Amino acid sequence: MSRKTDQIDTGRRDLLAGAGVAGLAGLLGGTGMAQAQAAAGDAGGAVAGPVSVAQKGVYETVPLRQESINVCAIQSRVRSVDVRNLAPTMKANLDHALGLIDVAQGSVEAWNGERRWGGKQDLICMHEFPIQGFQPWTRSELNKVAFELPGPEVDAIGERAKRYGCYIAFGCYAKEKDWPRHVINMSVIVGPTGEIVAKHWKARNILGLFGEDALIGTTVYDVLDRYVEMYGWDATLPVARTDIGNIAMTAVGIEPLLYQCLALKGAEILIMSVTGGSNAESARMTARYNRIYTVGVGNSASPDNIGFMEAAGAQDEGTVIVDPRGTILANTSNHHEDTASARIPIGDFRKTRRFPEVPVALFRPVLAQYEPLFQPNNFLETLPETYKEAGKLVRERLRGR
Repeated sequence: MSRKTDQIDTGRRDLLAGAGVAGLAGLLGGTGMAQAQAAAGDAGGAVAGPVSVAQKGVYETVPLRQESINVCAIQSRVRSVDVRNLAPTMKANLDHALGLIDVAQGSVEAWNGERRWGGKQDLICMHEFPIQGFQPWTRSELNKVAFELPGPEVDAIGERAKRYGCYIAFGCYAKEKDWPRHVINMSVIVGPTGEIVAKHWKARNILGLFGEDALIGTTVYDVLDRYVEMYGWDATLPVARTDIGNIAMTAVGIEPLLYQCLALKGAEILIMSVTGGSNAESARMTARYNRIYTVGVGNSASPDNIGFMEAAGAQDEGTVIVDPRGTILANTSNHHEDTASARIPIGDFRKTRRFPEVPVALFRPVLAQYEPLFQPNNFLETLPETYKEAGKLVRERLRGR
């Protein structure tokens, strides 16, 4: 690392030291923002914006357009685009996803666009890779596969959202102009105007699941210091406050503390979109422990996905919608492409919601002092080109190099 880079990183650390105090205090509650900012000032740092978090059961919302909403989770295949034949395979996947949205709305092209089956869905949820699929692509390949937000693919989904007057949540590999060569595993929510209402970066990648390899998609944790400088602490764990409820979406699997923090920030519906299993089980536990609605949407069996067996990632208990008691409201009955739909009384939930009592004073010393083996900012200086390089970088960081 160069001396200049050392100075830059030191400056970032000084700037964000206070913000980290404020962010932790905000997420854990207790002291409130005024005291958190005072603590940050004592630490010699500046606060990178306030963190919106529930205070004694009160949290930030916008007025609801209706008291109850219909939610549909689409369990669909993962079929990767072929970088050797990118445009046609991308279009085929996009057309397939659009067709599934039409089916969910009971209004397929063969019926002349009329709704002939079922009711209108206010929120449609898809998994993290419905359009591009998943492959262990190199960075150069991944930059070809990733698309702009907004762009033609999102415009097409936005047209469906506008046509049906609904919200559509889905995942994708995305490029951001302020992050050249980075590719972000992004959760996107498009609103009934057809415009993007939320872009949620993946918070972090799971480590140790891929043997000697590691993922190369950029997450918040991989570039934490710069991310906070640009967007503030509140954006690290975002909640979209919409007129059908407060929605959070994550492609991070098996991360209970992350889900709890999103709930404490006011999430009323948490969409868990990670492919490869674990969503159904996690959705049930998360809903019950945090007293929120969860949508655990996974992938179906996926034939003809390059390099993978068709059952890959479909070993979980399917796709589920769960209420705050942990009761399954709807679920898929098999591992084929399918939907699960349920009606959520979001207005009544908001009026009667009671947060679990988190004994912050008991937990704060542990969370404030715990040091994980793997520190943030792994991709600030180095962008690995392959999964092998990423795995090597992870192991080096874990050894403290």
